[in-house]
Parts: sequence; structure tokens; C-alpha cells
Amino acid sequence: MGSAWHKCAGLHKAASLIDIDRTFFVSGGAKAQGRMLKLLVSVIEKRPALRRRVWQFWYQHLAGYRISNWTFMNYGYVCRNDAHSPLLLDQSDESDRCCIQLYHRVAGAVDLENQTVLEVGSGRGGGASYVTRYLKPTSLTGIDFSGKVVELCNRTHRVENLTFVQGDAEALPFDNASFDAVVNVESSHCYGSVPDFLKEAARVLRPGGQFLFADFRSPHDIEPLKQSFDDAGMTLLDEEDISANVVQAMEWEDERKCSLIQKHIPGWLCSVFRQFAGVQDSTVFNSFKNGSLKYVRFVATKSV
Repeated sequence: MGSAWHKCAGLHKAASLIDIDRTFFVSGGAKAQGRMLKLLVSVIEKRPALRRRVWQFWYQHLAGYRISNWTFMNYGYVCRNDAHSPLLLDQSDESDRCCIQLYHRVAGAVDLENQTVLEVGSGRGGGASYVTRYLKPTSLTGIDFSGKVVELCNRTHRVENLTFVQGDAEALPFDNASFDAVVNVESSHCYGSVPDFLKEAARVLRPGGQFLFADFRSPHDIEPLKQSFDDAGMTLLDEEDISANVVQAMEWEDERKCSLIQKHIPGWLCSVFRQFAGVQDSTVFNSFKNGSLKYVRFVATKSV
């Protein structure tokens, strides 16, 4: 899809793949770096196999950062309707409130209690842990294409009924009709073929099963995305533009993200991580603010 460049921290690895010297990241200035990063991703976006490879390299790289309280990688969500009661969380989960609220908005759109759930693109596992502990499915399997991050998750999240496995979103290693629900949060922009992924999600869902999705796209990519749901044999039941909620979460989280980057990330990579994290004035933050990116949420069901 045409908008994955906005989450462009992965371009450290992209740059390595095409022999861009790392001195670029410490010498060119932020605007020059941003232009080059955007150019690199625009090249990658035209080559789905390369896009998948670059993101796989990047998430393998991220798994090497052993930061104990870093278990989420989404932009977060803040409810803008004061009539809604605040989400009740254990104190140990409060620091991840914004990220958890995104998962609650997406996965909590349907009743998952006693359901068999798959999360595709489970990342560092915080979302899968939240859904398992709070929404009470019978079981939840998180799948990710990074073997290192799967190992990290299985060490970090010792939660009953939760497991993590390595696999490909576009060739899921599960039998037909294995799950009651499939969750996919801020992950699909990394895939080589979103239509292939949606067909796989439909294949592993039981008839009438729920597909719970959120991610960002440029406005002109949203209608083709919705068509891909139909092509995969799924019917859209609900759709929502949550861009404003995501922007508010990014604003609330800005100071914490900047502090963590400053503390844990090598100086020559800080500007790239700030882009990835979506701090204020980053490309992705400004794109949500000016409407050139939309963050959308969908609920779909597999046709019976």
C-alpha cells in the first residue's frame, strides 16, 4: 500500500540494503534525512517482496532492544467522547494506557470471551497480552514474521492461554476455519500483499467469524482496501476514521517517547526512531494532522 513510508524508521535497514553509508544519518540534517528516507521507501513500496524483507529486517533489529517496559509499538488511541467511562486498568498497565486503548477499541468491538483468537502481527506482544488478560478468550495465538520477537514475547508474556508463533501473514500456518476472530492492529502496511493477507485471514476464520482491523492509509488507498475485504469473502460491518483519536494519543505520549528514545537509542539513530515513534513534527504525525494519512478501524465478518 502507498502509505507505509510514513512509518519510516525501518529505513535504517533499507539504507543498509542499498549501501547508503551510516554517516548520512549523522550529517545531512533532519530535513535532508527525511527526504532521503521518503525516497527510499517510495522505491521499496513499488517492490512488495523488498518491502516485506525490509520490514522483517527492521523488526528483527527492534527485537534486539531489551527494554523491559517496551511491549507496544502502536500510536495509541484516546477517547474524545467524555460520555464514555474510562477504561479500567491494573496499575501495572497504566503506563501503556494509550496503546492499550487502541487495542480495546479494535478488539473490544465484539465479545471475545470464550472465543479462539488469532492476532496477526503481534509485535512485542503487549496487545495480545492485554486481550488475553482482559477480554478473556479461550485462547489467543500471536503470530509474527520475526523469529527474534516471537522468542522475546514467549519469554516476556507468561500469560495463561497465550502463545506466540513465527509465521507469514500472507501464508498463515493454520488449518481452514481455525479461529473465531482475527485481530490485526497497525501491521498490514508492512505486508507485501494486503489482499493475500485478507484472503488468508478469511480462510482461517470460521464462518461468521470476526475480523478486527486497524491501520493507517493515504485517503486514496482506503476504498481499494475496502474492496479487498469483499474480494476475500468478508463483509464490512463497521468502519471508523479514528485519526483524531490517534493524534491526541500521539500528543499525550510525546514526552514519554522522546525520553525513551533519548535514553535507549544510539544518537545516530535517534532521528529515525523519532519518525518511527511518530513524535510531534514527525512525518507521520503531521500527515495525520493535515489529513494526508487516515487511521481507520474496520470490523468485518466472514460470509457464512
